Amino acid sequence: MPLSDRLLDVVALELPQRFGDQQGVLAEIDRLLASSALAGAELVLLPELILTGYVSPRGDSDLRRFAEPIDGESAARLAELARRYGIALAGPLVEASGGRFYNSLLVFDGDGRRVCHYRKRHPWFPERWAAPGDLGTPIVELRGIKLTVAICFDVHFLSEDAGDALDEADLLLFPTAWVDSPGEGDMRADLLPALARRHRISIVNANWGPSRPALEGQGGSRILDAQGRSVAAAPPGPGSSAVRATLRFARDRRGT
Repeated sequence: MPLSDRLLDVVALELPQRFGDQQGVLAEIDRLLASSALAGAELVLLPELILTGYVSPRGDSDLRRFAEPIDGESAARLAELARRYGIALAGPLVEASGGRFYNSLLVFDGDGRRVCHYRKRHPWFPERWAAPGDLGTPIVELRGIKLTVAICFDVHFLSEDAGDALDEADLLLFPTAWVDSPGEGDMRADLLPALARRHRISIVNANWGPSRPALEGQGGSRILDAQGRSVAAAPPGPGSSAVRATLRFARDRRGT
């Protein structure tokens, strides 16, 4: 099929964090991937740091206790899930490497091969445990689509840091554990459409769901097309959600 007609069936999985319950979270992801609702999906994105949780119910955000190497158990489990369901799966890792710790995202293809490794370039203020990512911004071709990656707080610097990558790529994978300031509303509602339109790039945003502690900004996972239009969004309320859409990518997406 020519790229001008290429369709990609993408899913943003929204999950409430279960701090420190990695096995329980992986079991929930497995259950969702096996459900009929996700049959035929091609690419699934998980929220930022969802395997470990982002912050404990007591407000502890130091995740070094969960750190693993890139070829550790978490990566192996993600690869196995991708292989079992024949999907591309993008999931998080608290990565330990060279005496440093990183907030990372790994992407596996449908054969379970790691095809992308990204380290968050701009850890948020509470992420004092995390070193700034040192791998740059990747562009990876997957299922005929060029994709790139950013994590949460990176979005505020993305056009400056990685504008060329955004202009070249078709799709931005954007996992978050988003926090809004009380009373300011949903910042993603303005930031993501503007970013999509500026760079003519579709966006998949998988966010943590309502959790303990309850924070402004939880929920609201969404998928946007390259015109900045929301084509799918998670319903409000607790629990897990699979936000799914089929995106169309033109051969010349800079054309009219």
